[in-house]
Amino acid sequence: MYEKHYPEKRFNITMEFLKTQAPSPSTILDLGVENPFSKLMSTEGYSVENTKGQDLDLDQNQLLSSSAKITTAFEIFEHLLSPLEILKSIQSEHLVASVPLRLWFSKAYQSKTDPWDRHYHEFETWQFDWLLEKAGWEIIDSKTFTHPVRKIGFRPLLRLITPRYYLVYCQRKS
Repeated sequence: MYEKHYPEKRFNITMEFLKTQAPSPSTILDLGVENPFSKLMSTEGYSVENTKGQDLDLDQNQLLSSSAKITTAFEIFEHLLSPLEILKSIQSEHLVASVPLRLWFSKAYQSKTDPWDRHYHEFETWQFDWLLEKAGWEIIDSKTFTHPVRKIGFRPLLRLITPRYYLVYCQRKS
């Protein structure tokens, strides 16, 4: 996925946010297969277990059996048909998650070749907040940020000023 582009800005912002909310060492269940960011979390002192590539819409067993203190989900929920069920199945007391925000000037992303690389949801901040609330999470901190691309044109210009990602730190409601 990162053969041509390493999202350095997004990774730096996400890591800074994670360290602020959940300093290492902490045990983390990271939703999604091992990836460059989960490896980065490990090098920063976190003990990271990734999900195994199962379809989380259909199989939440690993979420239900995990004893991790924190669950992370970076750009995962937009790929799922039923993120509410996954959010309710998480056993951790803390959640750090990010989603790409819906861009008014762009359609939802769909890979023509990879069925795992499609966005069923693209959220507005209020929609993700509502989803988290319904699933029993309380947002403690959040951040939006842009993701400019190195191209010339109208859309790249809009990406310089339009927030593209939404990052949240949540605690389970008691």
